[in-house]
Amino acid sequence: MFTGLIETVGRLERYEPRSAGARLVIVREGPWNPALELGESIAVQGACLTVTEAGVDWFACDVLAETLERTVLRYARRGQRLNLERALRLGDRLGGHMVSGHIDGVGRLAHLRMEGTDHIMRVDCARDIAEGIILKGSVALDGISLTVTSVEKESFEVKIIPWTWQHTSLHERQAGDRMHVEVDMIGKYVKRYLWQMNQNDLREETLRAAGYGD
Repeated sequence: MFTGLIETVGRLERYEPRSAGARLVIVREGPWNPALELGESIAVQGACLTVTEAGVDWFACDVLAETLERTVLRYARRGQRLNLERALRLGDRLGGHMVSGHIDGVGRLAHLRMEGTDHIMRVDCARDIAEGIILKGSVALDGISLTVTSVEKESFEVKIIPWTWQHTSLHERQAGDRMHVEVDMIGKYVKRYLWQMNQNDLREETLRAAGYGD
């Protein structure tokens, strides 16, 4: 579990393709405090990965083929900045919102504009993703907890303050870039529950029509 508050930004040192996925080696400036532990979870651009090797200022993660298929990590290039967040611990302050690190889909940065000192991003996404996003609700974009300022059938907008812009990988984004999108966890559960209720109602009606009544 994560919060969407980025702890630091690393850089991809090596991308090593493997038969069943890939191995990512990521470096950061300075040591982790406390040090990373093997087997712990870490969000890389919002995707929950497992630390399989670690040094003072670097770590490695093995990425499954399915994860590469569902995320933009397969396009990662050497030197690329990557948002990093360690898993939330019991007792930690919960800023941002509850983020699972399970990417719901890949959006595309359609437009970027300035509004005063803030940046406004419009992200195009699949309709089923947009259906899980609500105005003034939260969304994780490349692992960053952001507030939704506008939502349409297949797109949404977020506003980014200067501090977030400078201290994450967002300032390297350009129109056309692919981005990880994870909708609010609570909204996903509500959407699934309502869908299941609708399916149950349909099944009952079908059964009655077939003669399986009271």
